[in-house]
Amino acid sequence: MALSGKNPSLLEGPVAGHLQRLALPMVWGILATMSFNVVDTYFVAQLGNAQLAAMSFTFPVVMVINAFAIGLGAGTSSAVARAYGAGDLERVRRLVTDAAMLAFLVALAISVVGLATINPLFRLLGAEEAMLPLIADYMVPWYLGATFAVVPMVCLSALRAIGNSWVTGRIMVAVALFNLVLDPLLIFGLLGFPRLELQGAALSTVIARGVSFVAALYFLIRKEHLLAAPQLRPAALLQSWRTVLKVGLPAIATNVIIPMAGGVVVALVAVHGAEAVAGLGVALRIEPLALIVFYALSSVVGPFMGQNAGAGKVDRMRETVSVLARFCVGFGLLLAAVLYVAGEPLVRLFSDSGEVIAVAVAYLTLVPFSYAGYGFVMSANASFNGLGRPLPATLISFLRVLGIYLPLAWVGNQVWGITGLFAATAASNLLLGALAWWWLRRTVSGHEYSEAHLQAQ
Repeated sequence: MALSGKNPSLLEGPVAGHLQRLALPMVWGILATMSFNVVDTYFVAQLGNAQLAAMSFTFPVVMVINAFAIGLGAGTSSAVARAYGAGDLERVRRLVTDAAMLAFLVALAISVVGLATINPLFRLLGAEEAMLPLIADYMVPWYLGATFAVVPMVCLSALRAIGNSWVTGRIMVAVALFNLVLDPLLIFGLLGFPRLELQGAALSTVIARGVSFVAALYFLIRKEHLLAAPQLRPAALLQSWRTVLKVGLPAIATNVIIPMAGGVVVALVAVHGAEAVAGLGVALRIEPLALIVFYALSSVVGPFMGQNAGAGKVDRMRETVSVLARFCVGFGLLLAAVLYVAGEPLVRLFSDSGEVIAVAVAYLTLVPFSYAGYGFVMSANASFNGLGRPLPATLISFLRVLGIYLPLAWVGNQVWGITGLFAATAASNLLLGALAWWWLRRTVSGHEYSEAHLQAQ
């Protein structure tokens, strides 16, 4: 069924084997993507505290824009995977083309609105007047290159949706390496390049993502033949956009609420002093690296479930839930054991302050025992999106953050201090992991996902 003839079918063969094959390239790709902020922060820090502070102000805005890109990618992946699994290759091409056009228009709107609101927006975020020119140095190139941040996310999601995750992973790695090379050249003006400082950091990111834009379009057009002629019928175009946004809009909301909740947690920790905030910051730098495998799995299980839903493969969907549960429990416990032993040595790489180390180690010896639940929440939410059912994923995410986590965190912090706050984090992960398992299992096992229902979709 693969358009290029090179993508193995996800509709037959061992479920666990397919998920492993799809996820492995994404482990390296996600690791490379995580390096973007680390690399930029490292080089910008060499310029001085003012430049570093200016770039720090941009992080929340950049994360919100990235949430739009991730959400549109999730919507595209879900729609394309189900059409591909159903064998409707013409609809696959139509959806990919229309989604790419939607992503371009969203990016254009971000550019226009962003450029017009730099000063008032960052004043609202608390930036002082003297900081605004530095912020503009970073955000003007970033906004001008918004297309290169949003469109490739949709294009690469389409490639994953047809089972081609190795291309996505390789492009992500290549882009991160390109950014690593460009950053010092453009920031410090090395090898004859102009010294652009903060502008150089932003331009490096934009240029590197421009490479991903070109590469993604190349594979979509020349290798997979997934792009069609632009849609000339407005009604058909709007129908495609509705299909993508049915999953995309809830995914955007989910990705926006998580960093906002993170800000509330930092405020709760801040009452224990600057060292406590620093300790939490160290733990939260280590945690994403530990969770990379879960991130990679969640990035590919949605397309896998979507394809099998489109083909009416109910038994394979049920088996997938079992595979996910076993893996998340086993790997989650392994991570907990490793961090229980290695947490303190890892923390000491970042700080030699006794108070900072104590807080970070407390987090890394308690919270990882709930990673099994958190990992399943990620995979279950991706599965629901892949099935074209975003409501459970959205409700689980909002419950985890607003309904359970933040209230428990406040109570735990008030009664038991910072240890209570970390215990609330672990309890929330486990409770929502159990809910996600029950809900996903019920969805694919119940009458609502009978073979007849799937074939009628």
